[in-house]
This record gives sequence, structure tokens and C-alpha cells, in this order.
Amino acid sequence: MKKFILLVALCPWFKAASQNLPEAIHKTENERYEVALADLKILISKEPTKGDNYFYCGELYFKKNMFDSARYYYNKGAELNPTYPLNYVGQGKVFYFEDKIAEANAAIFKATAISKNKMGEVLRKQAEIYIIAKTKRLDDAIKLINMAIKLEPTQFENYLLLGDAILEQNPAEGSVPITHYNKAAELNPKSPKSIIRIGKLYERAQNYDLGLEYYAKAIALDPTYAPAYREQAELFFKKRKKQEAIASYKKYLELNESPTARERYASFLYADKNYAEAVLEITNLQAKGKISLYLERCLAGSLSELTEKKVDTAIVKRGLQASTNFFEITKSIPKFKYVINDYKYRGTLNLKIGNDSLAMLDLKTIEALDSTSFYELNKDYAKIFLKAKKYPKVIAIFNFLNTKAPKYITNLDWYDFGRNFYYEGGAKLREKKDTLANQDFVKADSCFSKLTKMQPSYAMGYFWRGKVNVQLDPKDLGLLTKEYFEKALTLVKPEQIANYKPQIIEANLFLGSHYSLSKDKDETKAKAAFDKIKEIDPENKVMVDFFKKTTEPAKPAETKAPKDTKKNTTQKK
Repeated sequence: MKKFILLVALCPWFKAASQNLPEAIHKTENERYEVALADLKILISKEPTKGDNYFYCGELYFKKNMFDSARYYYNKGAELNPTYPLNYVGQGKVFYFEDKIAEANAAIFKATAISKNKMGEVLRKQAEIYIIAKTKRLDDAIKLINMAIKLEPTQFENYLLLGDAILEQNPAEGSVPITHYNKAAELNPKSPKSIIRIGKLYERAQNYDLGLEYYAKAIALDPTYAPAYREQAELFFKKRKKQEAIASYKKYLELNESPTARERYASFLYADKNYAEAVLEITNLQAKGKISLYLERCLAGSLSELTEKKVDTAIVKRGLQASTNFFEITKSIPKFKYVINDYKYRGTLNLKIGNDSLAMLDLKTIEALDSTSFYELNKDYAKIFLKAKKYPKVIAIFNFLNTKAPKYITNLDWYDFGRNFYYEGGAKLREKKDTLANQDFVKADSCFSKLTKMQPSYAMGYFWRGKVNVQLDPKDLGLLTKEYFEKALTLVKPEQIANYKPQIIEANLFLGSHYSLSKDKDETKAKAAFDKIKEIDPENKVMVDFFKKTTEPAKPAETKAPKDTKKNTTQKK
């Protein structure tokens, strides 16, 4: 004891450093990773053989999915303090997440041999591995937690983990886990951790209002606990309360103003489809030297989405660079889990600047991973080809889908494919390939026919059937064009007129000409059609010319001077 007092006296930093480890752990839990890491590195420099400093530094890196850095600190801690068991648990965790089960078991066995199952934290940390890993061992986790409860019956963390393990066993049943979370809250009423877990339980059950109540309780309990604001923000986002979500996230950033928090906020903006703001946030982070595969993933996705309506080559190239950076970073991470969008965004970005062959490689990759996403991406590619006027490529996709997966073709797809056949028919007409053009117009009409059957109240389907039949039957001998245009006009509601203005004009121009020029001539109906054009486009030249002809007064018949019969008579005389 005297030696301990003397050590404290000789080393005035000892007490502060010992107190700082719990503070550093709290900062890690509060997701303030940068300041927590700075504290831990100071502790390591002051206490270079203290195993727990290395272990919690490894834990911080593990939370950030930086497994190599986590492994380094676990290994270093085990090397410098081989009798401290938690670093072996850490080694085992990294091995377990790398699917190196034999190595993981060996490391955990070493921790068990040292602790002899008499250290609650060793049991908890081992149980945590089995709960959070991809390959779970939930029965083993529960057994370990119950052992920890016998050793430390008042340690609230035991009950948090027990609730987590039981919830993983049966995600649809929250009644048992909630009793353990309540027990944890009873043992440590000042901690928001159990309250947050209860809130997440209600969120999982889609009882969002009750989930928000518990997040508010957690914030009231500890207004400095940043994760509570993040959970609140993300639940507001699920409820489509965008303003409240952003306000909560900004509060989170006030408490945790760090590059890691900003990165999480950028991911949130991306998930919220707020792509322009996500790009701005990511750009600012990268300007400050923040490099992250998640930032590159979100940047590639955001830039791809921003070019959905209008292709900007510079933005597409920047998106492709972000995608390239992402794949470059991840290829060095063993068994990194890619998502479909990683390939989808790279493929669509390549397609938008004409790198069709590269785009097709990503399409093939997706085909091997998920058939539904593969068929959906085919349709996305078709839309890009349509905008680029690569009509034969759209037709190839249409023929493939119509043969292999017709159930994936929606109303909107019939509309897009119909337009594509129409435009391809027009291109062949310009090339004087009339027969081939007619075949495309027939296919276009077939697509729009499908659309009108599936959605009979959709005016656009009938407008397009009218357009197509103008090409198939220019003189409207079968009167189908007239019928389609008239049907379309009856389906347009007064409040929709502004949205259908070009179609209404086109239809009425046809009808006006039809009734004024065809064999079933009807000037009243012709005038009614042109009157409708006049209402929405008073400067329309065809309409103006029509009314000029119908309103001009008729020219009087040319009169000739009568013959002077008297004069003639005189001459004869």
C-alpha cells in the first residue's frame, strides 16, 4: 500500500490517467472516436505495459471496422502484458470476423485459461462476439452471460447483453428482452443505454411513436449522449419527418463534431436522398483529408443519382472516380461485403458516358448475385440507352425481358418501350426503310395497347396510340387514330391540362384537320377542336390559319361590264 501511495506521489499523472480510461471508453461509446483515440494514445504513452489501454484502443478501431488497426493494438497489448486476458479475446474477435474459426477459438481459449472464467468483462466480451458476428453462437453467448451474472449480479451490462442475445434468437419477440433491459435500467438508472435499446425494440416493431418517446427519455436522462440524437434522427427519417430528422442530426453533430460524425451525417443525407447536400458534405470532408470507403460509396451513388435526369459529363466522371476509389480501397479488405448498388452505380455511370462494355460487366456481376436486381437494372440501362437514342439496344433489352422475365415489365416500362419502338420507326423512315419502320410502329402500338389495358384511365397511353397510328394509317382510313385521340382527351381532367398541353394540341390538330378535310367532313367538330387549341396556345399557326380561312368574308364574284348593245346597233346600221 505504501508503495502504491509513493508511486502516486512520484507520478502526479497516474491518478488522472487511471480516471481517463473510463472517460476514453465513454467517449468511444459516445462515438467521439477521434478524441477518445487521442486520450487512449496518451494513456498508452504513459502506461506502455498496461493491457487495458491497448484493448480499448483495439475496441475503438474495431467499432470503426478497421480490423488491421484493431488487430495491431490487441497483439501489442498481449505482447506487452501477456497476463491480461482481454487482448486475447480481441484477437479472437478479429479472427472470428475473418471466418478463421480455429485461430479465433485458440485465442479465446488462451483468454479463458488466464481468467479461469472469473472475470465478468472477459465473459461479456466473449459473449458479445457470438452475438454480433455473422456466424452467431447465441446459446454459448447466453451461457457466458449467465456465468457473468453469477460473478457480478449488479453489473447492468450483463442484462443489456442478455437482452441482445435473446432478441437475436427470436427477433419477432421483444417481451423477454425488454425485461432484461428494464433490469439494466434499474441497476444503472443514470445510463441511457438500456433506454435506447427499448426504443430500438419499439422501432423494430414499427411502433415509431413509442420508439421516439424512449429516445426522448434517453436524451432527458443524459443530454450529452450523442447516439440518442442519431437514433432519434434516423427514426424521424423513417417517419418522413425530414426537418425534425435534420435538427436531431445537427444536435448530434454539436455533441460530436468530428470527421467520423460528419461522415455518418453524409451517409444519412445520402440515405435521405438528399444527394446534393451529401455531395457538399463529402466534398468538405475530403478537402480536410478524410478518406473513407463509405464516403466514396456515398459520393458515387449521389453523383449517379444527380445525373438521373440530366447527364453532366464532368459529374459522371467524378462519380466514376469515386466508384474507382471505393473498389480500390475495398479490394484490400478480406471478404468485404459489397451491395448491389456498388455495381449498379458504377455500371450506370459508365453507361452515361458511353462505356457500354464496362457497364455490361457490372450487369453480369449483378446477374450472378440477384436476379430481381439484374432485371431491374436492365430496365435502368434501357432508360439510359433511350435517352442516348440507342434504340436498337433498348429493343434488345425489351426482347430479352419480354422473353425471360415478362412479370418484371411494369406500366411505365411498356410506356418507355413503346416510345423506343416509335422513335426507332421514325429513324428507319428517315433512312427510307419503310417496311422495317412499319414493323417498329406495330410493336410500339402493341406496347401502348398493353399500357392502356393495364391502366385504362391513363390518358398518355391513348395519346401515344394516336401518335403511332398517324404513322401506321396516315389517312386514318380505319378511324383508329381519331378514336384514340378522342379517348385520350376525355381522360384529361381540367386540373391536368397544363401537364398534357403538347399532347392536347397534337390531338386537336389532328382532329381539327380530320373533320375539316376528310370525307366525313364536319366543320362544327373541326371548329371545336381548333377552339381547344386556341384556349391553351393562342399563337398556334395551324389554328390561326384555320380561323382565318373560316372567318374571312367571301370574295364577291367578279363582275363584267355589260355589252353596249346600243353602240353595236349603231355600228350595224
